[in-house]
Amino acid sequence: MFKEITDPIIEWAGEWGLLGLAAVSASEAAFQPAPPDLLVIPMVLGADSSLDILAIVLVATISSVVGAVGGYGIGAYAGRPILERFARDTTVARLDALMVRYGSAGIFLAAVSPIPYKALAWAAGASRMDLRLFVVAGLFGRGIRFGMEGLVLGIWGDEFLGLMKDPLAWLVGGFLGLLLFIPVMGWWTGLAEATDSE
Repeated sequence: MFKEITDPIIEWAGEWGLLGLAAVSASEAAFQPAPPDLLVIPMVLGADSSLDILAIVLVATISSVVGAVGGYGIGAYAGRPILERFARDTTVARLDALMVRYGSAGIFLAAVSPIPYKALAWAAGASRMDLRLFVVAGLFGRGIRFGMEGLVLGIWGDEFLGLMKDPLAWLVGGFLGLLLFIPVMGWWTGLAEATDSE
């Protein structure tokens, strides 16, 4: 179901280069599900120069934050009902706890991580979080996320593609991912539990 929605978006945007990347990055941060990483990664791997990679990272970062400001506006005008309609109760509780406990650092964490950025943008708008802090945290978070993709793939792109064909690399990568995933999910789940107990 998810791929049926995201594949046509990515296929369409891929034909438009940086403009398509900007459209996907902005709309994903406000309302649609296709992550810009699905464009950033192949674009970086196919880039001809470091300048091209820098352009990809900057377009993805700035467009994503502009889109998140749109998501903030959606939250500010539509309020809690939009969150409660499109996100589970536990997700809403975790997003609330993330903002109350961490403030702009919570926005930064969402911008870097797989936490749904659009939902946090809606929540930030609904709670009228300081827009300047929201934008700065988003720029840092998204800049690090896309910058790391650009840096790693720009330097080790060929090696990365070679590793993708090695079953041992998949095994090691899966194990390392699991080691990271377990504590992160424990922390994310604990946000809702801490909120329930308060």
